[in-house]
Amino acid sequence: MYLLDSDILIHLLRGNATVTERLREHRDALKALSVVTYGELLYGAHKSQRPVEHLARVRRLAELFPPIPVTRDIMNSFAEVKVKLESKGEPIDDFDLIIGVTALSLNYAVVTNNERHFRRIPGLKIENWTK
Repeated sequence: MYLLDSDILIHLLRGNATVTERLREHRDALKALSVVTYGELLYGAHKSQRPVEHLARVRRLAELFPPIPVTRDIMNSFAEVKVKLESKGEPIDDFDLIIGVTALSLNYAVVTNNERHFRRIPGLKIENWTK
């Protein structure tokens, strides 16, 4: 089970052969995205040169990989992990942290090319499908 990060989905939209092949390899596995990732993709589509086309593509991705909502439990985990990371001097971006704790709460692996940030979240499984 996989939670796809925005950078992986951008690679997919741009036709990255390695990401496309990895999706084929894992075609039977459950895949989703965080509602945060959905928001990041919508933002990028709105500010693009072709927003109508890109918004349609983002909405299609959300049909293929359903967005997981942020719940109270996820936000409780977010707060706890954020305090721990800050106390160690290893803070990460709030959106990445929400995505990471969403994956932890579901026992999913985060699929990302941004391993450096996500690696800081204790217990999080990470896969990079661009390699």
